[in-house]
Amino acid sequence: MNVSATEEALQLIEVLKGKHGPLLFHQSGGCCDGSSPMCFQQGDFLIGEVDIQIGEIGNCPFYMSKMQYEYWKHTNLIIDVVKGRGGMFSLEGPEGKRFLTRSTIG
Repeated sequence: MNVSATEEALQLIEVLKGKHGPLLFHQSGGCCDGSSPMCFQQGDFLIGEVDIQIGEIGNCPFYMSKMQYEYWKHTNLIIDVVKGRGGMFSLEGPEGKRFLTRSTIG
């Protein structure tokens, strides 16, 4: 598995780092905000024993649950940005954009 980000996503990450400081990403499993990459200030989201770091985007760690990883381990994740409302807990919401996960078979 590999995780990467589009140029648009990397630009938004830089904006968010400028406003909020160090960030981390967690691939949501579909609970409150659907299955989307969630962006948090480091320290605002507690990484648990069920989470693993699968890579980095924009020098920010990217995590997902071990169980979810088992389903996605044969894919490459590409984090992109589209216009619209992000997840209610994710930092990009006020920017009028949302992060989106695209995937390819790896």
